[in-house]
Amino acid sequence: MTTTIASDLLEETAPAKVNLTLRILGRRSDGYHELESLVTFTSLGDRLTLRKGASLGLDVSGPTAPQAGPVADNLVLKAARLLGEHVPGLTFGAFDLIKRLPAGGGLGGGSSDAAAALRLLARLNDLPLDDPRLDEAALKTGADVPVCLDPRPRIMRGVGELLSATVMLPALFAVLVGPGFPLATKDVFSTLGLAAGERRGEPISDGDLPTDADGLYEYLAENGNDLEAPAIRLAPAVGELIATLRRLRGCRLARMSGSGSTCFALFDDPRLAADAALALGTGHPGWWVQATALAR
Repeated sequence: MTTTIASDLLEETAPAKVNLTLRILGRRSDGYHELESLVTFTSLGDRLTLRKGASLGLDVSGPTAPQAGPVADNLVLKAARLLGEHVPGLTFGAFDLIKRLPAGGGLGGGSSDAAAALRLLARLNDLPLDDPRLDEAALKTGADVPVCLDPRPRIMRGVGELLSATVMLPALFAVLVGPGFPLATKDVFSTLGLAAGERRGEPISDGDLPTDADGLYEYLAENGNDLEAPAIRLAPAVGELIATLRRLRGCRLARMSGSGSTCFALFDDPRLAADAALALGTGHPGWWVQATALAR
């Protein structure tokens, strides 16, 4: 996450979220799914600015802006309005969002944008980031928004509201690949097919998370993404993409991120990640391909 300040302009980067693991532990009686996910963030993302002294508004531009949907439905505005409901007299401003992340790709782009909006409004209104009203607005905005408020590696549980302390990860480098089509979260969960009240696993202790690279890869191999199989049933091209990534030179692990169509390959060496991204981008011009470092 990067932050800069101009005279009347506040700026935040909304980094891409990567679910290194995603275990679905069960479905509650109210229909919500309980999960456990090791989440980290990348060195790339969308850019959000807030102009002070203006009324609440949002302008969206950038290479993936056409995928972002109607401005009125954008989570940036939803998060801002929800925070306003919790903080009487909240000062707003005009947001400008440059979209670089694909929509519906499992990278939490919309959620990270919303979290960046909350951070900007907190700065504008002199609210500390541990103000519980920010957490309340974040969770009401969306399940992934709380973990994006302070975008550092941690384990997310519950429906997204239970967050571990920051965890330490070894240096990891990734190639992110969006195959050019979105996957709707509700469709993927529906295909998973859990009945209300059904359990399929229990949480793992935070202390079981290794901090060395080889140990972490063993942990990741044992704890996958439970939404990957239903996503492949909906879109077999996701499985084909993962198979392609696993064949890359130096790839230690490849899987789908979150519930979307974006997949990632992990590398120990940033040069191998960069070479892989170049080859994939050249060979598949319709794909969204980026090499990035993951937050530690």
